[in-house]
Amino acid sequence: MKIVVTGAAGQLGSEIAERYADRADVVAATRQTLDIGDAPAVESFIVAHAPDVVINCAAYNNVDAAQDHAVDALRVNALAVRALARGAARAGAALVHYGTDFVFDGRGDRPYTEADDPAPQSVYAQSKLLGEWFAADVSRHYVLRVESLFGGSARRSSVDRIADAIRTGAPAKVFVDRTVSPSYVADVAAATWHLLSSTAPAGVYHCVNAGVTTWYELAQEIARILGATPDLVPVKVAEMPMKAPRPQYAALSSEKLARAGFSMPDWRDALRRYLVSR
Repeated sequence: MKIVVTGAAGQLGSEIAERYADRADVVAATRQTLDIGDAPAVESFIVAHAPDVVINCAAYNNVDAAQDHAVDALRVNALAVRALARGAARAGAALVHYGTDFVFDGRGDRPYTEADDPAPQSVYAQSKLLGEWFAADVSRHYVLRVESLFGGSARRSSVDRIADAIRTGAPAKVFVDRTVSPSYVADVAAATWHLLSSTAPAGVYHCVNAGVTTWYELAQEIARILGATPDLVPVKVAEMPMKAPRPQYAALSSEKLARAGFSMPDWRDALRRYLVSR
């Protein structure tokens, strides 16, 4: 199997490129080797490499900056996906694209499923939803919605920030009223490989670790795993100065992925495995 991975220097892209290297011919495309916003170049790149699969891990993830730089967010999160989809279709390749929990408004009270209607509340969220729609132009496509990603070699996630503060005894601000289902990049990579190796139907899948937690509860679990006494500062979403709105209840259900043959481990198990490896 030949796989083109875009955004291969990022948190998820680097994990996928590294984990797949021993079982596939991986072409790792970084910002230095491919301008994801140059549509003709993207299509030409895909066609020239003639992959079996294109995995898009490139994204404009600065949620607040996207409010003022909508063109940049759309260029990377939507129009680039359209170019990747066109290239994949021409090459006869499958397309994997990663979405986000931000496509929902966060006003629910139970984990969102793939059947729930999106209601994006920010420019970032709108650009990501457009990307999902463009990815669907490829007959065999998998859109995997992830959230609160942690893991990988970059160590720049919210989990890393909290863990570093707890290790050093520094105070850590954590939301008590934002509910999530975190995604460990190693488990996301494993789930992606399962879908590509199976006969699972194309479409949208939620790819998050099982269970639901607030950031405050997650920070407490980090402290328990590390055997440390944390200095946690509870904050509420309304108290933080953020330009773009965030979904307050953002938990996702990965039941559809389980029905396709891959059950995501519980978030506590994922967190323990990551912290031990870290």
